[in-house]
Amino acid sequence: MLFYMKDEQQPTTILVTGANGQLGQTISELYAKNNLGLEFTFVSKEKFDITNEDAILTYFRNNKFDYCINCAAYTNVEQAEKIPKIAFKVNAEGVKWLAKACKQTNTILIHISTDYVFDGEKKEPYTPSDVPNPINEYGKSKLLGEQYIQEIMDNYFIVRTSWLYSKKYGKNFYRTILEKAKKEDELFVTDEQLGCPTDTVNLSKYILGLIKEKKTNFGIYHFSDEKVMTWYDFAEQILLENHLKNMTKLVKGNNYSTFAKRPKHTVLKNE
Repeated sequence: MLFYMKDEQQPTTILVTGANGQLGQTISELYAKNNLGLEFTFVSKEKFDITNEDAILTYFRNNKFDYCINCAAYTNVEQAEKIPKIAFKVNAEGVKWLAKACKQTNTILIHISTDYVFDGEKKEPYTPSDVPNPINEYGKSKLLGEQYIQEIMDNYFIVRTSWLYSKKYGKNFYRTILEKAKKEDELFVTDEQLGCPTDTVNLSKYILGLIKEKKTNFGIYHFSDEKVMTWYDFAEQILLENHLKNMTKLVKGNNYSTFAKRPKHTVLKNE
């Protein structure tokens, strides 16, 4: 494999896709302006459609990037179960086109994946070498995206994370609990799933570490905040740290039903 030898005086150029999502916005807040020798370009789905193969390749050929951080994803688990082709178009086919463009332009791809590639039957934390077995369409679409990257590329980092949330951006569990706590007398939250909620700030720092340290041991990695809890535990933590414990009553709701199956235990081992 031939590598482009970069002039040390030139900044490291980084494309961030899915820039309007919670992770993309967090990376922008933390690193858009930096003195680390990193030059970021942020693109949203309105300007950069990863499902358009020709447009992606043209963009990569016209703009030289050292890295691409792919934050673009279809993450509506319920809707993915009802209309799988929507999820597969973005999470699998779109990732395939992105991987091909990165391969052709010698760009290192950092792709964000999910704990939902696992079935949740393992009682110990999942390692990157564990065999995936997704039980819903969202997980299947994300796994196929991973497989396309591995088939097409050599220089990639697939970073699986779990229960991702931002305190400031996007629609997620953290912000939903805050919103509901201020409006509702009771909050019903399941305690039937076990995982590790992960702050986008910490994931952003991990991703930037891969770049700043110029890591070349490519492959699949796991990153989470490693504090194991249920959704009920997490809701309780959110209320406590925002001084909202007395504003609403938290109730364990084990009759919570979803259209898509959820893995029961998806604790990831960071490695």
